[in-house]
Amino acid sequence: MPWTLPSRPSRRSLLAGAAGAALLTGCSVDRAADAALTIPLERRMRETAVRDSTRLLERYDATAAAHPALAARLAPLRAAVAAHAAALSPTPSDRPSPAPSRSGGTGAAAPTASGEPAPPKPEEALTALADAERSLSESRTIDLAGAPAELARLLASVAACGAVHAYLLTSNPGATS
Repeated sequence: MPWTLPSRPSRRSLLAGAAGAALLTGCSVDRAADAALTIPLERRMRETAVRDSTRLLERYDATAAAHPALAARLAPLRAAVAAHAAALSPTPSDRPSPAPSRSGGTGAAAPTASGEPAPPKPEEALTALADAERSLSESRTIDLAGAPAELARLLASVAACGAVHAYLLTSNPGATS
């Protein structure tokens, strides 16, 4: 009698295949977790802080491009955010440029870091930037609890500066000049 394959897999072969897949998946997850643990906590925290500051810089650039009349008002705040990113950077090559990008400033809404256009009205754009500054400031304040001492001091200073930026962005324009 010739040997034939069963028409459908047996229950035992399905369970064996699932167990093998689980083992393979578990191994790759363990390796990813091990890789994350080999990167020091401070470096991971700094990289995250630089990434967040870079996103905020992109928001400043998008707002200045969409509202050229605000560019002069935003320039010192943007420069401070660039300085924060540089101070938080774990390596000199990761530091963003302190100079704002030039996009031609047509007055049309420019996309923010999230891909959404900057709000069409200048007041709304300033409020959106203030909200971003406030949110990042709060996030950095929360991060203080798990940060090494030197980084915690730096994060506290940058968080305080972000809170001041939020205030300045929503206050009377004459008060910031």
